[in-house]
Amino acid sequence: MQTQKTKTLVLIGIMTAVTCILGPLSIALPISPVPISFTNLAIYFSAILLGWKRGTISCLIYLLIGLIGLPVFSGFTGGPNKLVGMTGGYLIGFIFMALITGFFVEHFKNNILMTVVGMVLGALVTYALGTIWLAYLSGMTFTAALFAGVIPYIPGDLVKIAIAAINAPIIKKRLAKSGYLS
Repeated sequence: MQTQKTKTLVLIGIMTAVTCILGPLSIALPISPVPISFTNLAIYFSAILLGWKRGTISCLIYLLIGLIGLPVFSGFTGGPNKLVGMTGGYLIGFIFMALITGFFVEHFKNNILMTVVGMVLGALVTYALGTIWLAYLSGMTFTAALFAGVIPYIPGDLVKIAIAAINAPIIKKRLAKSGYLS
């Protein structure tokens, strides 16, 4: 029993580390204050591999690491100003992305379609929170914020969802076979 708890903590730590590695990697777009980020890809993997509870814990640890100032957010930034800045709504939205995706993974086991539905719904909630926050801070209308912070990112996010939907279940099966997942 203790060994499984240790393995679970190790997996949460590994997925937090993966998020901290992928999170800073971003591509700035001249049309938006929101960069293309790989954080959501890491969160999809975390939620699929760890489920809603542990995936969300991994996400929260990532956000706390960034909050204290380590450069794990897009563009190798960190600190409280990032969480309350233009992209703060998207960062907070990642919590819901992990919750929703993980919930669908756990409640519709081995159902790739429902996993994709969970990822899409998680992305929609993240988009909504990010857009509302971006509009509020920038003085944009909701529609303008939607076109600045969501619309240009949909194709790339669909690719990230496909990557996670194809690869995370394979990794999950291998981890289960090796005894790291129960």
